[in-house]
Parts: sequence; C-alpha cells; structure tokens
Amino acid sequence: MVNKNSATKSYNADDEKVDVKKLFKIYAETNDKEIRDELINRHLYIAEILSKKYANRGIDFDDIYQVASLGLIYAIDRYDLEKGYEFSSFATPTIIGEIKKYFRDKGWSIRVPRRIQELSKKINNAKLLLSQQLQKTPTVGDIAEYLNSTEEEVLEAMEASKVYTPHSLDASLDSDGEDKDVNLAALIGEEDHHLLKIENRDFLLDTIEKLNDIEKKIIKDRYFNRKTQIAIAEEIGMSQMTISRLEKKIIQKFRKELNKIYAE
Repeated sequence: MVNKNSATKSYNADDEKVDVKKLFKIYAETNDKEIRDELINRHLYIAEILSKKYANRGIDFDDIYQVASLGLIYAIDRYDLEKGYEFSSFATPTIIGEIKKYFRDKGWSIRVPRRIQELSKKINNAKLLLSQQLQKTPTVGDIAEYLNSTEEEVLEAMEASKVYTPHSLDASLDSDGEDKDVNLAALIGEEDHHLLKIENRDFLLDTIEKLNDIEKKIIKDRYFNRKTQIAIAEEIGMSQMTISRLEKKIIQKFRKELNKIYAE
C-alpha cells in the first residue's frame, strides 16, 4: 500500500540536489529501484490531486488514491525523457485512465455482466444521438433498432444501470418539459482546476530550481514564509534596497520562464 502522507512530504535540500530529469535519465539507464522509489515519492502529489477530483462519487478516497498511485507507477515506467514531454503532462492522462477504469469495474453496487455494462453505455450515447435526430425522446424500440438489439436487452440494461452508484455524466435525466432530457454534465459541469494546479506546481518547482541559493531563500521567505524584506535583509546581511532589487530580478526570471511556456 502507498502511504498517502508521503504525497505531501516537504522538499528538503537533499531531495532537490538531483534534478528530476536527471533522475529519469538515470532510471532509464539503470532501472534502479531506489531511483524509481524517489521518482514515485516526488510525484505522488499528482496522484493525490487527481484522486480528490474523483472523491465523493461512491468509492472510498483511499481506494481511488491507491489506483491513482498505481497509474503513477505505470507512467514512470513508460515515460520517455527523449520525447520532450513534461512528466506531469504525460502522467496525468495515464492516472485518470486508471481511475476511470477502476470506476467502470468497481462502481457497480451489484455485479453486473460486462456485456450489460457496455450496452448501458451504448444506450446513453444512443439516447443523446437519437434525441437530436428524431427531435424527441427516443422509445425503447428506437434504441433497440439503432443498436441492433432486442427491446428486452435494452430494458434489461436500463434497469441494471440503476444499480450503478456513480451516475454517468452522459446519462440523461427527465425534465419537466415535453420530449426533452437533460444531460447530467450540463447541470454539474465546471472548469477543472486540478490539472492547472499540477501544472502550476511543476512550473514553480522547475523555476525555483534554476535560482541561486540567495534567490531561493528570498523567494521562499517572501512568498512561502511571509517574511518582510527588512527581516530577510537582516538575516542575509544585506540592505533592504538590495533585497528589493533582487526580488524584482527574481520576478523577471519567473516572467521569462512563463513567456517561454506561452511561446511553445
């Protein structure tokens, strides 16, 4: 079992001595288990963030986190540094895929044959498509004809889908209007901030890594420890004006790195 608390461990100086990309290069060359474990620990925060996205959907968070961690390990083993992708961009779809697969396999409160599960998903898609084509809610007969199934099979799958705990975002809900269904995704859809949080964290860590020791101390004390420029100046033995100039220089470096991303 993966320890969830290790996902949020603090990054101390020893951890940051070796660059992540260098670790991936060493791991690709040596397949060293200790390097692999270090890469897992450094990136468990991605699994934790993505697990929280799928929490409260009928499956225990710890189970989702374990699946996400397994997806992270798959991503680490398959990651190819030579292709030029950031690891977080490569790992995120792999982890999400493992989580969704787990929901498909474990999300049914009663074990239902796989053929019924697959037919249930096809029915939801068929209802959306036929609603647009027919300009009305399709009947069971319409759906059966479209899917080349019998009405009995369609009814069986529709009834079985009721035991699925997390409702599909593609499922249609009855509305008060005539011949109209409401798509669940239209009711609860929202902008996904989780992926942005991963990208922001990676950007900050990568950019801070490029600073010298004094610059790292200034940026961490100012924006993470909330210290004043005067307090930092006294600790380092510089003037407050010098700290102010260095802080502006650091911010310019962040802007330069950010512009590189937008230019890609």
